Amino acid sequence: MSDFLRPEARAALWRWREVLFAAAIGTLGLWWAIASMGIVRWIGVALVAIAIAVAAAGIQRARFRQDGQGPGIVMLDERRLVYMGPLTGGAMDVADLTRLELEPAAIPTPHWVLTGVGGQDLAIPVNAEGAEALFDVFAALPGIRSRAVLDVLERTPGARVIVWEKTRTLLH
Repeated sequence: MSDFLRPEARAALWRWREVLFAAAIGTLGLWWAIASMGIVRWIGVALVAIAIAVAAAGIQRARFRQDGQGPGIVMLDERRLVYMGPLTGGAMDVADLTRLELEPAAIPTPHWVLTGVGGQDLAIPVNAEGAEALFDVFAALPGIRSRAVLDVLERTPGARVIVWEKTRTLLH
């Protein structure tokens, strides 16, 4: 079965897996909503609504995902982000994150640069294995707009861009 699809087609289907799942659930729900009566009709309407929500989230995740063939591995364990790369690496608590930047000129691929409370930087290639877990980390940051992250990632600017910065609380 693994030889049935080309690797590129299989990778594309895997990248858009949530959207494809939502389409299947939405189709079933639409069929039930149109062709059934009673409680099954309302279950179908609910399935369509759930499918729309899953598809919206899936589109954002698919836009964020890269091929996963970049250098290093990203792991997220209990709000602790760990990157193990061939030349660099490190760990940072998500709560200590103060700034998120995209460095498009990094070699060999663009990097996310995460800055912690103490000023330490953690540079993670956008296409590292497991980097899709960063989407959830970034979405949980207070005040961040997922659309802004996706736009910066897709247009790949010429210079380092600050995507998010923690607002500092003033005492006076």
